Amino acid sequence: MRPAIHRILVALDDSPHALEVLRNAHELARQFSAQLLLFRAIDPDAPLVPSPSTELLPEEEESVARWDLDALAKSVEPECFAGVKVLIGHPWQAILQAAREEQADLIVIGAHNYSLRERLLGTTASRVVNHADRPVLVVRRTPPSEAVSPAP
Repeated sequence: MRPAIHRILVALDDSPHALEVLRNAHELARQFSAQLLLFRAIDPDAPLVPSPSTELLPEEEESVARWDLDALAKSVEPECFAGVKVLIGHPWQAILQAAREEQADLIVIGAHNYSLRERLLGTTASRVVNHADRPVLVVRRTPPSEAVSPAP
């Protein structure tokens, strides 16, 4: 019996890997006739761009995040698209909050390379997996050696 998946929260950051995460989530949405809610968290503790002239206020960051998600949403079929959501908060907590608020049946998130900070504190994906009250799919980054190259 196929699990009931109607709404998928897709946690996307601004990395190039986000496209791969979205493609995987979109394929699942097609298979389950589900809808995707594209989500981004704005981390209040993340260092902003170092130059004072280019620092963004949280409201401006939120606007940029919505713009980015709207751009990504153009690749999603309309029947699979539920909208975009941006929350300001620690990413793993914001993802779980959004999943609850939006009644998501599944969370899709990308795995990333580990920085020193992530090794010490734990990655966002691992925290989401460890604290989620619903299924989580972690999309691993495809190593360049395994990536499918286009036919000549």
